[in-house]
Amino acid sequence: MLFKFFYRTVDTIKADYLYQSQESMEKLLSGVVFAWLDDKIVGGYECRKNSVPYQVSLNSGYHFCGGSLISSSWVVSAAHCYKSRINVRLGEHNIAVNEGTEQFINSAKVIKHPRYSSRNLDNDIMLIKLSQPATLNSYVKTVSLPSSCASQPVFITNLHKTLVSCRNSYPGQITSNMFCAGFLEGGKDSCQGDSGGPVVCNGQLQGVVSWGYGCAQRNKPGVYAKVCNYNSWIRSTMSSN
Repeated sequence: MLFKFFYRTVDTIKADYLYQSQESMEKLLSGVVFAWLDDKIVGGYECRKNSVPYQVSLNSGYHFCGGSLISSSWVVSAAHCYKSRINVRLGEHNIAVNEGTEQFINSAKVIKHPRYSSRNLDNDIMLIKLSQPATLNSYVKTVSLPSSCASQPVFITNLHKTLVSCRNSYPGQITSNMFCAGFLEGGKDSCQGDSGGPVVCNGQLQGVVSWGYGCAQRNKPGVYAKVCNYNSWIRSTMSSN
């Protein structure tokens, strides 16, 4: 199993399906973007500068994971990215360059899901409360939580396989809190440096980059935490902290 540290975002993804069709995936992956200098997305491309302003970088002396800003004071990431103290960098595009748009805010609290399992990465989601609210502007914005679980294909015209295919790719490892996305043929996927990053569908955060075997391997799509299952936990945790 490979943790996918740092991050990735996909602008258009159907959360309950494993996409098989090359034609369909080409349309889907037209939304794949990454914000950093290094080419961590296998088969991806560099996004327009600051076009995904909800993406954040998690740092502990180095960039180790990504996340998504869901309010001025809260970030969602993957639980396997947990560290007790995190510096959150917002407004980034190229982490190797000081671009003048960045905000650097330390964590006040880092809260893993109480049922997170390091054994099978079930409930691989966590919340980070910022020590001070981020300043929202054209470089730093929030992304909405899902109003419901994605149930209709987005820019997909030829779906052949459902979550059953995801489970066939990873027998006994896919829980109801996970979904897969990627080419069964391989060639495009998140990779090392992608964990905790967002999967966004129609402006709503549907997934968090979690795990997979290798990168862009045939019949081994990426696996993502299904954010819609955690709406209640996220909201209650935010309100009580």
